[in-house]
Parts: sequence; structure tokens; C-alpha cells
Amino acid sequence: MNRFIAIALRHCKPVIGLNIVLSAIALYSASKVTEVWAARAKLILPKSSSDLNANLGTLGDFRDTGVAFSQQVNPLNNLSSIMTSNDTISQIWESDPEKSLYPRLSVYKSLFDVSPEGESTIISLSAEGTTPELARQRTAALIEAFQQRLNELRQDDAVQRSQFMGKELEQAATNLRQAQAALTAFKASSNLVSAEDQTREMVTAINTLTTEQAQVLAQARASKARVEALSTRLELNPEQAIRSLSLGENQDYQFLRQELSEVEALLAQTQAKFTNENPQVQALLEQREELQGQIEGYIAQARAAQPGVNATIGQESAVLIRELILAESQTEAYYSQGKQIQTQIDQLGSTLKTIPAAQARLVQLQQQYDIAEGVYNGLVAQVQQSKLNAFSSYPSVQVFEKPRADSKPSGPGRRPIALGTILASVFGSTAIVLFLESRNPLLSLQDLQATNFPVLRSIPYVKHLVVGVPSRVETEIEFQRLASAVSMKPLKNRCLTIASATSGEGKTTVTLGLASALITLGFRVLVVDGDFRKAELSQRLGCDRYPMSKAPLTPVQIRPGLDLLSLRPDEDKIAEFVARGSFEECLSTAQASGHYDYILIDSAPVSLTSEAALMATVVPNILLVVWPGKSNRNPFRDTLEQLARHRAEIIGLVVNGVDTQAESYLYGHKIAEVGS
Repeated sequence: MNRFIAIALRHCKPVIGLNIVLSAIALYSASKVTEVWAARAKLILPKSSSDLNANLGTLGDFRDTGVAFSQQVNPLNNLSSIMTSNDTISQIWESDPEKSLYPRLSVYKSLFDVSPEGESTIISLSAEGTTPELARQRTAALIEAFQQRLNELRQDDAVQRSQFMGKELEQAATNLRQAQAALTAFKASSNLVSAEDQTREMVTAINTLTTEQAQVLAQARASKARVEALSTRLELNPEQAIRSLSLGENQDYQFLRQELSEVEALLAQTQAKFTNENPQVQALLEQREELQGQIEGYIAQARAAQPGVNATIGQESAVLIRELILAESQTEAYYSQGKQIQTQIDQLGSTLKTIPAAQARLVQLQQQYDIAEGVYNGLVAQVQQSKLNAFSSYPSVQVFEKPRADSKPSGPGRRPIALGTILASVFGSTAIVLFLESRNPLLSLQDLQATNFPVLRSIPYVKHLVVGVPSRVETEIEFQRLASAVSMKPLKNRCLTIASATSGEGKTTVTLGLASALITLGFRVLVVDGDFRKAELSQRLGCDRYPMSKAPLTPVQIRPGLDLLSLRPDEDKIAEFVARGSFEECLSTAQASGHYDYILIDSAPVSLTSEAALMATVVPNILLVVWPGKSNRNPFRDTLEQLARHRAEIIGLVVNGVDTQAESYLYGHKIAEVGS
């Protein structure tokens, strides 16, 4: 279970990223899901019980035999097709208040359902809407549009039946349809409804944005002037002000300054009583110099990151620095807002330039349509008498049940979105973890067994270990056992390199623990900081204040029996320092001068640097630190290959981060678990 948790935590960032994306998609989809209501109505086709014969005088005879039903031709199916046709639905679509939500007519048609009832002359129809009232309005509009479409079809039928339809009428109808289609298509493509209103709205929007931009830029200039005024008053730029404020708020720095003030006050009192040669005066002078040196160290560290840092800021200056930082942030925000407003102004200006040409084309198409419509109406007026028998082809349909909306919404709602998001999160997270883990899996105890290297000791998890600071009893015991095992190994020149594949596996902690345990056994130990880039060992022991070029080349005593050799070559010459023998020479000199029983070298990660493997040619004895459940398998194997190529001798493994309740030990080159 711990391994699964470690794998999950290891890949938590991509998993969290995936779940954030899925959650965003789900929230967006849920926000787009609206409750849907349905409204229903019924139409009925009256069936005539007798034939009608009438003499219309000069207009001729009219004979109506009623509506004929058969298995091959069902008028209800024809009427249903007319009701769901594009022409009928488009009339509703054009006036629908939510037309923008349905850019295509085919999508809008899915809101309607029309079906004839079996063995009757009734047609059931329904329409959906985001509100009950909208659903009812769409149902009523469908009935109205259907009636209008029936009338249009009757008129077309009358025109086709007319004896006076000739070439002129056909040409007029063609011209009218073409003009109407061109006008409709142009309106749909240009989205131009009212050029004057749209132009007025765009000009108003541009003026508003221009005024807003001027105000924002004025605020930006005022904020910038405030930044410059504060910088001049403080004699610091914003970066220097931030560094100065950080230094002034550093609790350690404040404590040292307070301590220095107290020492100086005590020194003044002591000097009033004694001469400067007095031991008390000398001790206070040395204490003052030490405190001043530490304070100068903080100041130098701050000025190294940003020259010109003011180390003497007071409470009033701190308030001004905070105002300076706030003013600088506001200035950047105002300028960014001004750029965004300018982008909006440019977009509106580009759109505004296209309106005059579109308006001219719209007027032209409207005139063509009006002319075609006038010609057509004049010709149609001559054949109105043919409409007397139009109802024989398209019978009259009456409303049987008026449109009525359901009281409750219909549809699946947001539950499928939530379920789909959960499933996608589970399967997606599992797939990501499995994929990433297959590329670079964690190191396991089985991988350690496959190496055939002895495990000298398993160390419980300890965050940091500093020599001289008490640690847990079980940790001290494990390090003492490790020291005992190391003391039994025949080491060349009594030198041992503690290495690891990557950073964070505990090699520095093991180095300090092993050194402390060897001192407990009575040995004199020299620890060498071989991580020339980070120098973590020197930092742990409090000897990291030297620059690279001024680091001492002689050991520094940390405590009785323990010395530190901190080597800090130039970063671009680290490999040369090891390969050309300078590192070996430093070790030999230190060993000859100190008469050490053991020299422990805390090296850099082998798979991340080149000098770690080169150091194996100088000190071939390697103690490799691993952390199952945290170390990666591929860097571990790469480390073993590099050490083998440089003929290093791995005397054993130290398994780090083992639970104290279940120790890992090696018996007959096998790792087993026993209760503590």
C-alpha cells in the first residue's frame, strides 16, 4: 500500500492537472446544460361524411369529395411532413428569441416532434424550451406556421391549376424567389439587421472605451509618478526596496542587531570601569566584532542578489517600501488594462468599416425584392378564382388541444455529466500514473536483490541530521551498526565514498550519521564535501560562508575527532579538478596532516554529474545509498553501470527511509522483513 501511495504522490502533478481540466470541462458543460420543458398540442383533420357539389355560376362548378384515406397514401403523414419541413420550421426559427443558440436549422428542428396517432385523424405535436412559456410559444408558433404553410401550398396549387399561368407568371415567381433567397442569404451571412442602430451602438462603445482607456492611462501615469517619487525619496529602485525590506524583516538579522546594541551598551559600561586590556572588555570587544561580522554577512548576502540594498531602513521606510511595491504593481496593471482596451477599440473599428458596404448591398437587394414582389402580385391577382378548389389538396386542420406546457422539466440534467467526469477522472488518472510509472518506475526491494550487493544497514527516516544534535535512539543504533559493518571492511587508504544515484536519497545524512557513529567507536574521522556544486555537507556543518575561490584547502575541526574538508573549485573546472589529480592530492595532504582513521567523502549524485564517477578512480570504495519507494530504477541502474565502468567497488548498500517498526536486513544476500 505504501508503494502505491508513493507512486500516486510521485505523479500527483499530472494527475491533478488532468482532474483540473476534467473539472473545468464538467463545470463548463454543466453551466451549458439548461432545464428543458415540453409543451404538447393536438390537431385534428375533420372527415367529411358526404360529397359537396356546387354551381358557382360564371366561376364554374365546385365539387368536394372530402379527404380520402388509404393504406398507400395517408394525409396525416403528408401534413406531418409539411409541419416539419424546413420552410415551416424556418418561420419559427427566424423569430425565435433563442435563435443565436441554434446556428443551424437542422439543430433547431430537433426541438420539435410531430407524429400522427394510429387509427385516428389526430396529429400530436410537441416542442421543447428552456422555460414552460417558451415551450408553449414554440408549440403555438408551430401551429401558426403550419397553417401559414398550408395556405402557401394552397396558393401554389391554385397557381399551378390556373389557366392564366404563363411565362410571365413563372418568370415573375422565379425572380421573386431569387430576390427573396438572395436577400435572406445576405442577411444571414452579414448579420446586418439595422445599419443605423448597429453603427450608433459601435460608435458609442468606441467612445466609451476611448474614455475608459484615457482614464486608465492617466491612472497608470499617476501611479508611475508615485513609484518614481517613492524611489527618489527612498533612493532605492523597486528591486532594491524589496531586498531591503526582506533584510529588515529578517528575524535573525533583527535579533543580531538587538544583540549588538545590548553588547555595545554593556561594553560602554564596562569601559567606563576598566581599561581596554581588561579581560571583560576584551571579551565584549570580541563578541561585538563577531556580531558585526554576522550582520555584515547578512548585508553582503542581500547586496549580492541586488546591489544598493539599504540595511538601515526603519519602520517609516518599511511603510514607504510597501507603498512603492503596491504602486509599481498598480502601474503594470493599468498599462495592461490600457492595452486590452485598445485591442477592443481596434476590433470595433474594423467591424465598423464593413457596415457601409453591407448596407448599400442590402438596400439594393431589398429594392430588387420589392420590384419582383410587385410584379408577381399583379399577375397573381388575375388568377384568384382558381383558389376555390385549393382545399381539396390541402384540407383544413383544426386545433384539437391547445398548447400546454408540462409542470416539470424533462431531460437527463447534470447527473450524466458528473458520472462521466468521475469515470474519466478515475480511468484517466490511472492511465497517466501507469504510463508515467512504466517510463521510469520506482526502485523496489526486488531491484536491490537483483544487484547482489550486500545491504549493510537499513536506516529509519530522519529529515536532517547535524553532528552534535541528538537524534532518535533507533537512528543512532542503526548508524552504530553501520559503522561497525564499515569498520570490518578492508578499505583502501581507509577512504570511503558515500554516493547515491540522484539527489534527495539521504547520502549527506548517512555521511554525518556514519561519521558520528565512527567517532563514538573511537575513530578520528575526516568528512570531505565532494558535492562541489551544492556543498550540502558544508551547509549542514555551518561552514558554507566561504566563496568558491576562497574556501580553505585544509581541514576545519567541527568537534573533537571530526574534521571537515570543504573543497570549492570553480564550477566550470570541477571535472578537471578531479581528473587532473588535484582532488587526490588534497585528500593525500589532508590524510598525511591529520592522521585520520577514516575519510568519508560525500559525493555528488552519480547520475546527475560527471565528477562523481571520476572520483571513483581516486576512492574506489563506494557505499551506495538508496531509498526504495522514492529512488528511481533507471538512474539507479545507470549509476551501477557508471561505477562499474570506472572500476569502483561497491562495498554495500544503505537502505534509507525504512520504517522502524519493520527493519530490512540481509541474510544470505536476501532481504527479509522481521518485526522490530
